[in-house]
Amino acid sequence: MKKMAISISLVFALVFATVGAADMQAKPAGDMGLYPAAEIEWSDGPPSLQQGTRMAVLEGDPAKEGMFTMRLQFPDGFVVNPHYHSQIEHVTVIAGTLHFGMGGKFDRAKTRPMPAGSFGFWPIGMRHFAYTQGETVLQLHGKGPWTITYVNPADDPRGRK
Repeated sequence: MKKMAISISLVFALVFATVGAADMQAKPAGDMGLYPAAEIEWSDGPPSLQQGTRMAVLEGDPAKEGMFTMRLQFPDGFVVNPHYHSQIEHVTVIAGTLHFGMGGKFDRAKTRPMPAGSFGFWPIGMRHFAYTQGETVLQLHGKGPWTITYVNPADDPRGRK
Protein backbone atom coordinates (compact mmCIF):
# COMPACT_ATOMS: atom_id res chain seq x y z
CA MET A 1 0.00 0.00 0.00
CA LYS A 2 2.82 2.38 0.91
CA LYS A 3 4.60 1.61 -2.40
CA MET A 4 1.38 2.36 -4.33
CA ALA A 5 0.95 5.73 -2.56
CA ILE A 6 4.55 6.66 -3.37
CA SER A 7 4.06 5.62 -7.02
CA ILE A 8 0.90 7.71 -7.35
CA SER A 9 2.66 10.69 -5.76
CA LEU A 10 5.53 10.33 -8.24
CA VAL A 11 3.12 10.21 -11.18
CA PHE A 12 1.39 13.42 -10.05
CA ALA A 13 4.76 15.10 -9.48
CA LEU A 14 5.85 14.09 -12.98
CA VAL A 15 2.60 15.41 -14.53
CA PHE A 16 2.92 18.77 -12.77
CA ALA A 17 6.60 19.05 -13.68
CA THR A 18 5.92 18.21 -17.34
CA VAL A 19 2.71 20.15 -17.93
CA GLY A 20 2.95 22.87 -15.31
CA ALA A 21 0.40 23.75 -12.68
CA ALA A 22 -0.92 26.72 -14.65
CA ASP A 23 -1.76 24.50 -17.65
CA MET A 24 -3.82 22.23 -15.42
CA GLN A 25 -6.29 25.04 -14.68
CA ALA A 26 -9.36 25.54 -16.85
CA LYS A 27 -8.98 28.10 -19.63
CA PRO A 28 -11.53 30.96 -19.82
CA ALA A 29 -14.24 30.41 -22.45
CA GLY A 30 -13.14 33.41 -24.57
CA ASP A 31 -9.53 32.24 -24.79
CA MET A 32 -9.76 30.27 -28.02
CA GLY A 33 -9.61 31.09 -31.71
CA LEU A 34 -10.33 28.88 -34.69
CA TYR A 35 -9.79 30.21 -38.21
CA PRO A 36 -10.74 27.98 -41.15
CA ALA A 37 -8.90 29.40 -44.19
CA ALA A 38 -12.13 30.39 -45.99
CA GLU A 39 -13.28 32.42 -42.97
CA ILE A 40 -10.14 34.50 -42.41
CA GLU A 41 -10.94 38.19 -42.78
CA TRP A 42 -8.29 40.06 -44.74
CA SER A 43 -7.78 43.82 -44.72
CA ASP A 44 -5.29 46.23 -46.22
CA GLY A 45 -1.76 45.63 -44.99
CA PRO A 46 -0.02 47.74 -42.37
CA PRO A 47 1.20 51.21 -43.41
CA SER A 48 4.77 50.03 -42.78
CA LEU A 49 4.61 47.87 -45.94
CA GLN A 50 4.13 48.93 -49.56
CA GLN A 51 0.61 48.99 -50.97
CA GLY A 52 -0.65 45.69 -52.29
CA THR A 53 -0.15 43.84 -49.02
CA ARG A 54 -3.12 42.30 -47.22
CA MET A 55 -3.17 41.23 -43.59
CA ALA A 56 -5.20 39.21 -41.12
CA VAL A 57 -4.58 39.40 -37.37
CA LEU A 58 -5.42 36.00 -35.90
CA GLU A 59 -4.35 36.46 -32.30
CA GLY A 60 -3.39 39.38 -30.08
CA ASP A 61 -2.46 42.82 -31.37
CA PRO A 62 0.90 43.16 -33.16
CA ALA A 63 1.06 46.84 -32.18
CA LYS A 64 0.87 46.09 -28.44
CA GLU A 65 2.85 44.21 -25.79
CA GLY A 66 2.13 40.49 -25.79
CA MET A 67 1.94 37.54 -28.12
CA PHE A 68 0.44 37.88 -31.60
CA THR A 69 -0.14 35.85 -34.76
CA MET A 70 -0.84 37.50 -38.10
CA ARG A 71 -0.78 36.61 -41.76
CA LEU A 72 0.53 38.80 -44.55
CA GLN A 73 -0.43 38.25 -48.17
CA PHE A 74 1.86 39.65 -50.89
CA PRO A 75 1.35 39.79 -54.66
CA ASP A 76 3.81 38.13 -57.04
CA GLY A 77 7.09 40.04 -57.30
CA PHE A 78 6.54 42.08 -54.13
CA VAL A 79 9.76 43.55 -52.70
CA VAL A 80 10.43 44.22 -49.03
CA ASN A 81 13.52 46.43 -48.84
CA PRO A 82 16.24 45.93 -46.19
CA HIS A 83 14.90 46.39 -42.69
CA TYR A 84 15.04 45.03 -39.15
CA HIS A 85 12.74 44.42 -36.18
CA SER A 86 12.81 45.18 -32.45
CA GLN A 87 11.68 41.64 -31.58
CA ILE A 88 12.59 38.17 -32.86
CA GLU A 89 10.67 37.52 -36.07
CA HIS A 90 9.13 34.07 -36.66
CA VAL A 91 7.94 33.37 -40.22
CA THR A 92 6.10 30.40 -41.69
CA VAL A 93 5.46 30.43 -45.45
CA ILE A 94 1.87 29.26 -46.03
CA ALA A 95 1.73 29.73 -49.83
CA GLY A 96 4.02 30.90 -52.61
CA THR A 97 7.76 31.43 -52.18
CA LEU A 98 9.56 34.04 -50.11
CA HIS A 99 13.08 34.75 -51.33
CA PHE A 100 14.91 35.81 -48.17
CA GLY A 101 18.26 37.59 -47.96
CA MET A 102 20.40 39.01 -45.18
CA GLY A 103 22.17 42.36 -45.13
CA GLY A 104 21.53 46.05 -45.50
CA LYS A 105 21.51 46.13 -49.33
CA PHE A 106 18.86 44.48 -51.51
CA ASP A 107 20.47 41.84 -53.75
CA ARG A 108 18.29 39.17 -55.43
CA ALA A 109 21.37 37.02 -56.03
CA LYS A 110 21.95 36.75 -52.27
CA THR A 111 18.49 35.41 -51.39
CA ARG A 112 17.48 31.92 -50.42
CA PRO A 113 14.08 30.54 -51.48
CA MET A 114 11.61 29.62 -48.74
CA PRO A 115 8.78 27.70 -50.45
CA ALA A 116 5.42 26.94 -48.81
CA GLY A 117 5.93 24.98 -45.61
CA SER A 118 9.24 26.69 -44.75
CA PHE A 119 9.89 28.27 -41.36
CA GLY A 120 12.53 30.71 -40.25
CA PHE A 121 13.34 33.04 -37.38
CA TRP A 122 15.93 35.76 -37.07
CA PRO A 123 17.26 37.75 -34.15
CA ILE A 124 16.46 41.27 -33.06
CA GLY A 125 18.15 43.85 -35.27
CA MET A 126 19.22 41.48 -38.08
CA ARG A 127 19.09 43.36 -41.39
CA HIS A 128 17.18 41.40 -44.02
CA PHE A 129 15.15 41.80 -47.21
CA ALA A 130 12.88 39.69 -49.39
CA TYR A 131 10.85 39.36 -52.54
CA THR A 132 8.00 37.03 -53.46
CA GLN A 133 7.50 34.52 -56.24
CA GLY A 134 3.81 33.94 -56.87
CA GLU A 135 1.17 35.22 -54.50
CA THR A 136 2.78 34.56 -51.13
CA VAL A 137 1.21 34.22 -47.69
CA LEU A 138 3.33 34.40 -44.55
CA GLN A 139 2.32 33.74 -40.97
CA LEU A 140 4.23 35.82 -38.44
CA HIS A 141 4.09 35.20 -34.73
CA GLY A 142 5.98 36.56 -31.80
CA LYS A 143 5.98 39.14 -29.06
CA GLY A 144 4.67 42.60 -29.78
CA PRO A 145 4.95 45.32 -30.44
CA TRP A 146 5.93 44.27 -33.95
CA THR A 147 7.97 47.04 -35.54
CA ILE A 148 9.79 47.45 -38.81
CA THR A 149 12.65 49.91 -39.34
CA TYR A 150 14.01 50.36 -42.84
CA VAL A 151 17.78 50.56 -43.29
CA ASN A 152 17.21 53.37 -45.81
CA PRO A 153 14.50 55.71 -44.44
CA ALA A 154 13.50 56.57 -48.03
CA ASP A 155 12.19 52.97 -48.39
CA ASP A 156 9.67 53.45 -45.56
CA PRO A 157 6.18 53.92 -47.06
CA ARG A 158 4.94 55.62 -43.85
CA GLY A 159 6.80 58.81 -44.86
CA ARG A 160 5.14 59.06 -48.27
CA LYS A 161 1.91 60.84 -49.12
